[in-house]
Amino acid sequence: MAEHVDKRPLAERIAADLRARIMAGDLPSGQQLGSNAELRDEFDTSNVTIQRALAILKNERLIEGKNGVGVYVRERLPQIITPASYTAPAGSGQPYSWITQAQDRGQRGSNKVISVAEVAPPPRVTAGLASGDTEPAVLRVRLGLLDGEPAELVHSYYPAELARGTRLADRRKIPGGSPTLLADMGYPPREQVDEVATRMATTEEYELLEIPGDTPVLEIFRVVYSDDRRPIEVTVLVKPGHLYKMGYHLSI
Repeated sequence: MAEHVDKRPLAERIAADLRARIMAGDLPSGQQLGSNAELRDEFDTSNVTIQRALAILKNERLIEGKNGVGVYVRERLPQIITPASYTAPAGSGQPYSWITQAQDRGQRGSNKVISVAEVAPPPRVTAGLASGDTEPAVLRVRLGLLDGEPAELVHSYYPAELARGTRLADRRKIPGGSPTLLADMGYPPREQVDEVATRMATTEEYELLEIPGDTPVLEIFRVVYSDDRRPIEVTVLVKPGHLYKMGYHLSI
């Protein structure tokens, strides 16, 4: 087998190395990166190449320059997401957990409903909903924002016979989020199954999530079940792969 050699431009390889350190916490939020001279010596390259590498990371919103001071890792980046944390219904009178959990982290969470429509779902959604090939679904497309910056794009599908005539089927935001509404309708979320993948962004994701360059996205394909393991929601949740990490807490 031929040796697989990294043929990416040196600036991209340096950016990848620094990005990995940031994602791992070796370069924590608020820490100053080395000076240009230090980085130039570490990677044995020119000042121009170092500037190109730093420009990549600035475009990804991982670092920021401070005039006359230096370059620093941005605050609160990257973040760990726990897939199960948004499935439970909100407490009585409480907003959707996306908003309350953002507040707990000192952030401002908000949602923008992009579209709501009755559609013919793609095959894997049809399989997740355990419905026939000709049965429609209600699709809600939502953009989640943190401190005004796009953080996730969510496509949520609901069985049309369940969603018609409810808040799931119109453009209004849902108080407490869809888990609360489903529970109030008699379909409390009991279980979820997630599939996690990384891939390149679609045009819609690239534009709405403001993806820089060829940065991959993190995709979570989720099926939510109610009592008797009835599928009540299939969601495709996409996040910028350079800003978020997956976190799980499992009892063994």
